[in-house]
Amino acid sequence: MAAKTLTDLKPRYDVAVIGGGLGGMTAANRLAQLGHSVLLLEQHTMLGGLATWFRRGEYIFDVALHGFPIGMKKTCRKYWNKEIAHCVVQLKNIRFDNPQFSLTTTFDEDDFRRILGEHFRITPGAIDAFFGEVRNMNFYDDQRATTRELFEKYFPGRSDVVRFLMEPIAYANGSTLEDPAITYGIVFSNFMSKGVYTFAGGTDKLLAMMEKALKHNGVDVRTRALVERIVVKDGVARGVIVNGRQVECGAVLSNANLLTTIRAMAGAEHFSTDYFEQASRVRVNNSSCQVYIGIKEGQRIDDIGDLIFASVAPEFDAAAMRSRHITSRTFSVYYPATRPETPPRYTIVSSTNANYDDWAGMSKGEYKAAKEVLIEDTLDALGKYAPNARDKVGHAEAATPLTFERYTRHVGGASFGTKFEGLKVSMELKDQIKGLFHAGSAGIIMSGWLGAANYGAIVANDVDQYLSR
Repeated sequence: MAAKTLTDLKPRYDVAVIGGGLGGMTAANRLAQLGHSVLLLEQHTMLGGLATWFRRGEYIFDVALHGFPIGMKKTCRKYWNKEIAHCVVQLKNIRFDNPQFSLTTTFDEDDFRRILGEHFRITPGAIDAFFGEVRNMNFYDDQRATTRELFEKYFPGRSDVVRFLMEPIAYANGSTLEDPAITYGIVFSNFMSKGVYTFAGGTDKLLAMMEKALKHNGVDVRTRALVERIVVKDGVARGVIVNGRQVECGAVLSNANLLTTIRAMAGAEHFSTDYFEQASRVRVNNSSCQVYIGIKEGQRIDDIGDLIFASVAPEFDAAAMRSRHITSRTFSVYYPATRPETPPRYTIVSSTNANYDDWAGMSKGEYKAAKEVLIEDTLDALGKYAPNARDKVGHAEAATPLTFERYTRHVGGASFGTKFEGLKVSMELKDQIKGLFHAGSAGIIMSGWLGAANYGAIVANDVDQYLSR
């Protein structure tokens, strides 16, 4: 299949894009719209990266959590087409359930203000000041203040308020209370704009529409195409070696993991000592575990919410959220209205943040047993919200950090690329090797569906300027 993958390649392209995640696809589409010849290379059999899907018999499962800000609609309209943008629809029933509080919200600023005042008894002045500060945050702000300090400034001693404001963002991009406050504030403000959105019809429909648009715009899309090396000559990116074959190009845009791009694909010899040392200090973000649950045909799940942030932990604790001893999980419920099928079907995806090291090094027997425990515990937890759900399950399986490492080749199975310090390294890659750019998930801010797509568009414009110089 690998040999067939690379048949009929052109001898040279303006741009080779490494990786078909949302950032890579958006960059490829944007560059093609700008008139460049683009080769998109994805090592997996499917596009999408972690924003993808898979089929098990009669069931279709979305791999990623189905929630992103309203900005995704604008991004799809601007960098894709109005048909894709039209399928971005709002989720209005978001539930929190934990020992400190239980409530339902539309997850927008107006409703959060109401809940902070009515439920948590926060004064209007503190609410106004908090939203005012996070709304005005940007990447160039002072990065020394932590998210913990931000919360203590406005809600001192209120661990319940911290949990309400922080827990969803920790699921959305791996943030912790010790990360820079801007990594929380920028993402939180994006959601507060108009709530949480999803793609009606599921990720399979989204990716089919995106692939159609890519090919319509002239992008040469190749899957099962593993890039082994970026060809660098005299400090300039000249091409890639993919499946053992060299392809020449005018620029290379990597949508692969930042550390893989620098260490394995380009190589330390092409970077300054200071830059490579800085890159070596970049931390990989956490991974995740997921349980995919398919409900039998003819069975139904009552409306229990679109997203449920469920936890039995006494307070918000990012480290505990990543533990194998799971206390917190998010349920994403796909109703027939969300993913129309005939006959109507219900699927549920449970997601928990996770540490790669907790799963690596197990024997096959230990690993299989641990996955079974994960499934059983998840079904038990689901029973609180959907009684008798276990009796309606037709299929259930688990994914771990090792699963994501296998299918995406992300270092440590990372769900959100690198920590915040990775963003600067990512942005400065083009200054180290001319013609080499990076648009992978980096720095928490450029994570998730919206961040990945927007980063791809931003870097595509940098590539266009480089090629047009």
